[in-house]
Amino acid sequence: MSVLPILERRVVKLNKLTSLLPKPIEALPRVDHLCAHLKVCAKSSYLRTGESIHAHLIIRNQSSRAEHAWQITSLINLYMKCGKTVRAHKLFDSMPERSVVSWCSLMKGYQDSGFDFEVLKLFKSMVFSGESQPNEFVATIVFKSCSNSGRIEEGKQCHGCFLKHGLMSHEYVRNTLLYMYASCSGTREAIKILDDLPCCDLLAFNSALSGYLERGALEEGLDVLRRMAEEDLVWDEFTCMSSLKLCSSLRDLELARQIHSRMVRLGFDCHDDVSGALINMYGKCGNPLYAQRVYNGTKTLNIVLNTSIMDAYFQNKSYEEALNLFAKMETKEVPPNEFTFAVLLNSTAELSLLRQGDLLHGLVVKSGFRNHVMVGNALVNMYAKSGSIEDAWKAFSGMAFRDIVTWNTMICGFSHHGLGMEALEAFEEMMSAGEFPNRITFIGVLQACSHMGFVEQGHYYFNHLMKQFGVEPDLQHYTCVVGLLSKAGLFEDAEYFMRTAPIGWDVVAWRALLNACYVRRNYSLGKKVAEYAIEMHPNDSGIYILLSNIHAKSKEWDGVARVRSLMKERRVKKEPGVSWIGIRNKTHVFLSEDNQHAEIVLIYEKVKEVLAKIRPLGYAPDVAGAYHDVDEEQRENNLSYHSEKLAVAYGLMKTPDKSPLYVTKNVRICDDCHSAIKLISRLSDRLIVVRDSNRFHHFQDGHCSCCDYW
Repeated sequence: MSVLPILERRVVKLNKLTSLLPKPIEALPRVDHLCAHLKVCAKSSYLRTGESIHAHLIIRNQSSRAEHAWQITSLINLYMKCGKTVRAHKLFDSMPERSVVSWCSLMKGYQDSGFDFEVLKLFKSMVFSGESQPNEFVATIVFKSCSNSGRIEEGKQCHGCFLKHGLMSHEYVRNTLLYMYASCSGTREAIKILDDLPCCDLLAFNSALSGYLERGALEEGLDVLRRMAEEDLVWDEFTCMSSLKLCSSLRDLELARQIHSRMVRLGFDCHDDVSGALINMYGKCGNPLYAQRVYNGTKTLNIVLNTSIMDAYFQNKSYEEALNLFAKMETKEVPPNEFTFAVLLNSTAELSLLRQGDLLHGLVVKSGFRNHVMVGNALVNMYAKSGSIEDAWKAFSGMAFRDIVTWNTMICGFSHHGLGMEALEAFEEMMSAGEFPNRITFIGVLQACSHMGFVEQGHYYFNHLMKQFGVEPDLQHYTCVVGLLSKAGLFEDAEYFMRTAPIGWDVVAWRALLNACYVRRNYSLGKKVAEYAIEMHPNDSGIYILLSNIHAKSKEWDGVARVRSLMKERRVKKEPGVSWIGIRNKTHVFLSEDNQHAEIVLIYEKVKEVLAKIRPLGYAPDVAGAYHDVDEEQRENNLSYHSEKLAVAYGLMKTPDKSPLYVTKNVRICDDCHSAIKLISRLSDRLIVVRDSNRFHHFQDGHCSCCDYW
């Protein structure tokens, strides 16, 4: 065989490879054209191409000569845009002469990279070196860095410096200064600048409004809005968006409607981004129906608007409506994004719909959003609140990235399930991972200490560790301490703590102490606490119910009658007990003594059958706590058909043997149902998880995870 064809093929391949090699240096553009190429490289982050141009300049000895400083400035800009801050700074230091443009380029690069302190250091170096005088671009960068880092004192000094250089006449410098003062607690200075304006300047007012919103200074932001109305300034789209954000933060529906009306007159309400902000605003202001009207009026629907309306329903606890909207979305083939999944999973969590949550989890994986932290957090939350703490832990363990919300969700999930030790272990693991705890973290940790009876450890977290991390205790933390002390039976300490704490107590704290008195059978203290709590919170039905139960347990039927009479007189209605269970993608809801369910006759028969079977196991109806004005048989009958018993019975009827049941109840599970479900779990050899208003109960083999304290 001849080798000639083989050699020819190799020559062709060699020619092709040669054509891919960089062109000779002589073929590159002239030096005076390279600046444009460097700008393109910087804009598109083409680092390797930019490095090739840099190498070309070095070979031609053009990178260190003073007359080519503008090329070095372009290189500085390139390296900063590509994240090579050290290399950019070295180039800057190597310059024989530095113009204001060079200083500006390096400062802007540091600012874009989040190093605002470096910007201020560079500005000081620039002033002390005397090489260049600052211009309006430098002033804008410096003021913005002061805003970003919250350094108002340095900002005031820079303000004085730029005044001397005559730079405050530039409109965008003045507006950046306004934003700095507004966002950094410089309210007086911001007002003075607005007052000194030679004429009404919409951009200046927008800057002040934006700064106040950034700081959360809502009243000051509202004052700016009023002044704009007084000056009769015509709003632009930025003003409208800032105003909507202000209304959302204030939760002021009347103001929201006024601003919406103005936007309609100005013709801004038809823009998609404005429609999304309007939907969000009405959701935050507690009116999802107005949000729905805006949504219905949009001409083109997209995933942002769909997610906004679902979130509006979610924020107003209309979780089923949010899920129903998603079902309609699917029929219109609008694919969900990570924000959509977060809203859906959190809605499912609030309803404790484990089966639907599982289906959403599968859709998350299929759609490729599993590694989004927000979606991962929502998955952990969904499983924890739907009763499957094991699946919550699996979702947590499978997350590639975790933030403080991830850790808080897992810690609080363990606490709500009564797994105090696991919650504290997760807290220690979080600390080891370098994540700093916040107020939510310590709520979960204090609840965990309460479940475990770790009084001293709880005091340490509350009195020392929270201070160490700069977390100011609020009402929820103080309430956790009340629960910690009262659950441990330290009633005198709990009373003293409530008397001396520098905080105004709400009804939740009093209910925690009262509930502890009921569970620990300290009825005399319970009556005193209840009387005081009723005086402070006369419309809370939970306190009346607990006081009535205390009287009933003490067989003080006159006391029970007085409480019921007082509730009637004050028109305080007992919240009806509602329980629900998910079976085959459908939620079945039950009221006590329900007669609405399609299979209610069979359910009642199942309840009778199960209660008869657990009597030999030790079940005795708790008729002592039931109303005394009916005979014992009727009292037993009333207890038999509580909503949670109906839900459990239906679960036994409709699910495979030994499969777990997940039931949710809107109020505290009663003593009789608690005793019955413990024995039902033993009889059926099932795990039965009940989520009530206090916590999760894991019933298994005749025992409950709450150890009969809830």
